[in-house]
Amino acid sequence: MELTNQIATELGVKAQQVKAAIELLDGGSTVPFIARYRKEATGALDDAQLRQLEARLDYLRALAARKQTIIEKLQQDGVLTPALHQQINQISGKTELEELYQPFKSKRKTKAQIAIDAGLDKLLDQIIQKPDQQPYALAKEFICSDKGFSSKDDCLEGAQSVLTDRLLTDLKLQAELKLRVWNEAKLKVSVSKGKESEGSKFRDYFAHSEAIKSVPSHRMLAILRGINEGILKSALDFDEDRYKVFLSKMSRLPHYGPSGKWLTQAVHTAWQSRIKSKITKDLIAKQKDTAETEAIKVFSRNLHDLLLAAPAGAKTSLGLDPGLRTGVKVAVIDPTGRLLEHTTIYPHPPKNQWDQAIDKLFKLSKKHNVELISIGNGTGSRETDKLVAEMLKQHDSINAQKLIVSEAGASVYSASELATKEFPDLDVSIRGAVSIARRLQDPLAELVKIEPKAIGVGQYQHDVNQSELNQALEAVIEDCVNAVGVDLNSASPAILSRISGLNTTLANNIVAYRDHNGAFTSRTQLKKVARLGPKAYEQAAAFLRIQNGKQVLDNSCVHPEAYSAAQRIAQENQRSLGSIIGDSDFLQSLNPQDYTDSTFGLYTIKDIIKELEKPARDPRPDFKTATLQDGIESVSDLIEGMVLEGTVTNVTNFGAFVDVGVHQDGLVHISQLANRFVKDPHDVVKPGQIVSVKVLEVDPKRQRISLSMRTEQ
Repeated sequence: MELTNQIATELGVKAQQVKAAIELLDGGSTVPFIARYRKEATGALDDAQLRQLEARLDYLRALAARKQTIIEKLQQDGVLTPALHQQINQISGKTELEELYQPFKSKRKTKAQIAIDAGLDKLLDQIIQKPDQQPYALAKEFICSDKGFSSKDDCLEGAQSVLTDRLLTDLKLQAELKLRVWNEAKLKVSVSKGKESEGSKFRDYFAHSEAIKSVPSHRMLAILRGINEGILKSALDFDEDRYKVFLSKMSRLPHYGPSGKWLTQAVHTAWQSRIKSKITKDLIAKQKDTAETEAIKVFSRNLHDLLLAAPAGAKTSLGLDPGLRTGVKVAVIDPTGRLLEHTTIYPHPPKNQWDQAIDKLFKLSKKHNVELISIGNGTGSRETDKLVAEMLKQHDSINAQKLIVSEAGASVYSASELATKEFPDLDVSIRGAVSIARRLQDPLAELVKIEPKAIGVGQYQHDVNQSELNQALEAVIEDCVNAVGVDLNSASPAILSRISGLNTTLANNIVAYRDHNGAFTSRTQLKKVARLGPKAYEQAAAFLRIQNGKQVLDNSCVHPEAYSAAQRIAQENQRSLGSIIGDSDFLQSLNPQDYTDSTFGLYTIKDIIKELEKPARDPRPDFKTATLQDGIESVSDLIEGMVLEGTVTNVTNFGAFVDVGVHQDGLVHISQLANRFVKDPHDVVKPGQIVSVKVLEVDPKRQRISLSMRTEQ
């Protein structure tokens, strides 16, 4: 109950909502299912809140389990005191817990432990209790040569170790120190000697200083990368003398008399030898954790926007994977993504088969009635774009739309086990062309086949905790796939495996059943799929669509468990179910409260009516494309003041990157995103968005382009 209340307080929701969500999660329900079909139970917690709840639940349970393990180990070692037990129970974070446990888990005894074994903790206590006495006189009574302390100096050095250890393990004191340093210290960054030329990409940080608490995530990760590569070095800059005085006061040690003076010096020594470096390390680690969390959040939001980018739709498409010397790989796919034909053309140097390439593209487009031509944005894309433009100009009978699309991750998919299984006899490069064509038809369906990190919409994604990044990105993919839903009769195993309640085995079993028995005509047929039990059916069924099936609701988001509620709405109005679907005027005139009962609450009835109005509605936007300017093919073609149209490829905390067709994305700094102050670039732009930009500055040597979206520019 304590855990439930804690999460409820953190999320700002009722404890009952959290309790219900935890019970559903523990019962095997997924976040998409709970968010959509268990609103009555959770009080309509949305998927974002449920993801937070799930993550916090996992963290707190893991923390509790770790506490129990540590307590049991300390009991076994005979060092668990009531005070230590209480201290462990009061800890709220894993880092603090491990800090407390660190001295106890070392197999090698610390200096402090050796001193304690020799009874020198009692010497320290006497020094504290008798500040007016000489510490050397007190130490004389504790000399024990057999334990390594054969002189008064040795004993006082041992007492010093015990004091340092006490100060380090005083969590309240350490927390207060860290808070003060956090609020006052500056992070000073400089270049390592002799690394100026090698580390030129980090030159913005060669002599950098700013408050540690306000370093933005992208800058912190850049600095840490420079440090890891040996280019940069860092330190915290603050008034150390003040902290020595503060430490003496906080430790409540006497400072008068001979022993009091010794204690003051001992505190200063503890600060200099270990406490300062530990606080510096901990605060930089704290800022690193914050930066990583923010970077994961940015990557997740970008991936979400990219996966939910507008699909061009089920149209015959021709995919081109550009290349110069190696040729342009060509693949034609039908509206369902099935490969129809493929080839390679060589329009560019050294072969220069321009006319032959145009003729080949024309014949393929004519033969298959191509409607979309998708060109990867890699090397040779603008040259290939020019080739396609000339083909369309020469042959106006080809009514196809050409677009340049991001090919990020296409090569990863091409060499994957999934692609090998799908196209065992196809060259890797041709598989890339297929992927480029498919991602124009339906970005979501194709991008789920690629490892999220390879899609390239992150911010220092290789520098963050990879386990946490993967977990966050997998959650984004699951939410996006289930928000859109999939066609049960055409979906690939890759996207089926992301559906709530399904996994790779069940996805493959669904496809095998489909291949053997033909198209599904009813959701209830899912119950015949091998190993797909009642729980998986409950979780998955409503996210799987069947067009032209036996039951009209099978092509909607209405859950099979609520079909009776939808039918009752029709019956009570003397209408057939089919006749009310899409009848907005009628459905909007209904009072949802009139159709609630003990089984179906108001949230469910409202959702059913909304779904009947626009069944299987796609939450993704309408398809739009940027018009790239002719003659602008490289960075050197750009001129300050040019106004261009481009596509947002990535959004970070410091701005957005935009593809204007020159093989190098330009940066719209956060200060140039709008005429107003922008706190978060995601409030203004998202990946895949078409924007108009003005060229502010071009640096061909460093391949940097500065752009603006401010209208006064």
